[in-house]
Amino acid sequence: MPKTITRLFDDYSDATTAVRDLEAFGIDHSNISIVANNAHGGHGTDDHDGVNDDGDVTRGTTTGALLGGAGGLLAGLGLLAIPGLGPIVAAGWLAATAAGAGIGAVGGAATGSLVGALKTAGHTDEEANVYSEGVRRGGTLVSAKVPDDQAAQAEAVLDRTRAVDMSARSAAYRESGWTTFDADAPAYTSDEVDRERGRYTTATASDRS
Repeated sequence: MPKTITRLFDDYSDATTAVRDLEAFGIDHSNISIVANNAHGGHGTDDHDGVNDDGDVTRGTTTGALLGGAGGLLAGLGLLAIPGLGPIVAAGWLAATAAGAGIGAVGGAATGSLVGALKTAGHTDEEANVYSEGVRRGGTLVSAKVPDDQAAQAEAVLDRTRAVDMSARSAAYRESGWTTFDADAPAYTSDEVDRERGRYTTATASDRS
């Protein structure tokens, strides 16, 4: 029976490295997903116009893109707006589930739920909420469905590219007063994302010194 393995990354480049490493390990891209905060508008391709001031996708997202294209998962990145997250780039089965398989995504915000998609994939309510909050605050989520006998190796692949310690991150969120992911909360601005990333980058550097 397949097992779903998910990791959050503060750095988008670490997440894309993890995706490529999973593919190199032998996990088919149809079983891998990536969901990345795109508050800065720096991810994706020139084929996408972007997200407007209302958080709606203006062009370029299709069900096919969400499911990943030929040439690997990252070749199928598409723009989305999922409630509570703001503009993101995503590909794979998790994104498709969160966006209702992309139906109605073109020309308007996707109306799905990342929390619901993660719970459907087998994550606990706590995990789903913390992972979703992590994306809202600027992170990138990588998730893979793998056979049980490959789970430990796949986890090692994800963990070697600076994945977030989710227990520590959940505790940090809660210390600041956070309790659960709120789809009605405003999306983080690019400046807020920078401050959030800086907080954990500084903490990590301090731990290593």
